[in-house]
Amino acid sequence: MGDYVRQMPHQSSADLAKPPSTAARMHIDVPLLLLLLALTVYGLFVLYSASGQSMAAVVRQGRYFAVAYVIMILGAQISLQRYTRWSPWLYLGGVGTLLAVMFFGVGAKGAQRWLEIGGFRFQPSEIMKLVVPMAVAWYLSDRILPPSFRHVMAGLALVAVPAGLILQQPDLGTSLLIAASGLFVLFMAGIGWRYIIGALVLAIASAWPAWMFVLKEYQKQRILTMLNPESDKLGAGWNIIQSKTAIGSGGWEGKGWLSGTQSQLDFLPESHTDFIIAVLAEEFGLRGVLLLMTLYALILLRGFWIGVQAQTSFGRMMAGSLTLTFFVYIFVNMGMVAGLLPVVGVPLPLVSAGGTSVVTLMAGFGLLMAVSTEKRMVGQ
Repeated sequence: MGDYVRQMPHQSSADLAKPPSTAARMHIDVPLLLLLLALTVYGLFVLYSASGQSMAAVVRQGRYFAVAYVIMILGAQISLQRYTRWSPWLYLGGVGTLLAVMFFGVGAKGAQRWLEIGGFRFQPSEIMKLVVPMAVAWYLSDRILPPSFRHVMAGLALVAVPAGLILQQPDLGTSLLIAASGLFVLFMAGIGWRYIIGALVLAIASAWPAWMFVLKEYQKQRILTMLNPESDKLGAGWNIIQSKTAIGSGGWEGKGWLSGTQSQLDFLPESHTDFIIAVLAEEFGLRGVLLLMTLYALILLRGFWIGVQAQTSFGRMMAGSLTLTFFVYIFVNMGMVAGLLPVVGVPLPLVSAGGTSVVTLMAGFGLLMAVSTEKRMVGQ
């Protein structure tokens, strides 16, 4: 790979004579930052109602955001050259922590997904959401693109190892999301359509074996509940029925902030986490949901634009993967709440309560900002 210098994109020779702005010196992508701040404020506004008007929940989430923004800004200061060098070591360390979970992990609710060190508990699978695409992008960045069959298989192996370990925890939802983030890197590397069509055929062909031999009973129940939630109205189907009721009752204008009956009267479970968009739809109506989707769409477009303008293969693949993964989070959560996908416990990005997902996502946006301010040295 060639050498790198850090500067704002699209700088002309006249621009180079001007003193750099504060945002340029800090390698901050201003449009992306403003969109993230707008989404943060909107999310906290909705969270206050979804948490039963708990200011403590809002303050706690605000602290998570404060930490996450600091991590994002710090991540933006790191050059892509360093990210590239660190990728294989981060991957090996991440796989090591996943193996440690199998032997020394802390369990909760029938799953063993956490490590506890000195009273601090963390979930290694969250880290792998960034590390896996970084490792695949590192492997492919020095090779001729589109990748050959051998390199595609090697990339798939890098994805399969952590995804398989996470599947054993068991955590099917996170395993699929991490696999998707790595596959997006392969897609951005320009793999041929024969690989994509072959993967789709393989996925369809493996559906029955997966149902019979891979999926656990509770995972099968989630799929059956999605197809017919009325079969167990007071049990497994309760969440979907209540969320669809909340969404449908909001109409265009909504019932008003703090006036949603499904959430305020506790009919809607997990209203401040996985099902928070149902609260938004009930209280702010379709126009409130469209506002949220507009913010998401603008963030996605900015991410894709950064990927298009990236000057290195590693930067282009990482920007595309991070942006597409962010889209998958949005799509899965909204589909889950609307009853179109099984309930898999995926939070609504930067809106649902929770610290781990917020920090992980903002770290990814920090990497995205590092891509947006990276330029290849002229003449190299």
